Amino acid sequence: MRRDRVAEDIYTFTSELYAQVTAGVILTSEGTVVIDTLPFPQETQEMLAFVREHGQGTVRYVINTHYHSDHTNGTYMFAGAEVIAHQWCHHMLSQYGKRSLAEAKRETAALSDVQIHLPSIVVESDAYIHLGDRSLYITPLPGHTRDSIGVMVEGDRILFAGDAVLPVPYIVWGDAANSINSLRAVRALRPESVVQGHGDLLLKGELGEELESSIRYIETLVEAVQSMVSQNAPQSAVARIDIESCGKSRVPLDGLVQHLHRENAIAVYRRLSGKTEALEDQMLF
Repeated sequence: MRRDRVAEDIYTFTSELYAQVTAGVILTSEGTVVIDTLPFPQETQEMLAFVREHGQGTVRYVINTHYHSDHTNGTYMFAGAEVIAHQWCHHMLSQYGKRSLAEAKRETAALSDVQIHLPSIVVESDAYIHLGDRSLYITPLPGHTRDSIGVMVEGDRILFAGDAVLPVPYIVWGDAANSINSLRAVRALRPESVVQGHGDLLLKGELGEELESSIRYIETLVEAVQSMVSQNAPQSAVARIDIESCGKSRVPLDGLVQHLHRENAIAVYRRLSGKTEALEDQMLF
């Protein structure tokens, strides 16, 4: 696991075991706020040890930016903390979490101790948290999933965007139009930096172009798939739409973005051709 200090008493933690998932820790004089957790208990345990060593008081809040297990698996480890998430995060975890986790445990022994921990505080729209000298602004950023939220640390203007911002947008569980709207909402927030749900911190100087690139990516992909659907091309034809033709590099996340791109293309094809399949019970990424 990699740890980075992004501002005074604000840290990010990045998984080295799965897809460069990120989580955050905000230390205050009245306790700690944790934003997301990491996929495997051993990594979240390192976060918890850091908080115990450097924090003042207990972890007061854990904020889940969305329901996917790579961001929520470690929530159960913060006993006594209030867990904040969108109401749809609560719904998805309660509806599908136990079954999905049981399947994951059968495949991955390292998840044997993980438990589903439901949010105790749910939000539907904009909300604020005040703790110590910190004010956090929570805002919906749907598109990757229906329940996606972002958390802005006011003053420092650091946005923890969850999977609403990624090196390549991932819309398999979500919606292209909502994803574009959320990327524009991120831009309108004018953050100084953005913590992506996976991958590196985005700084102010590069943020505008990254967000525009992601918007163009979605628009270009949808247009290309729409053309194929209009020509009655089979689903397999979308393999011809490579990631570079949509304006994104195949390098980030150690090349995993190519897989995300292929799944995006298939998901868009199925939606445009009326072959949408339910994906709500799938919990990863």
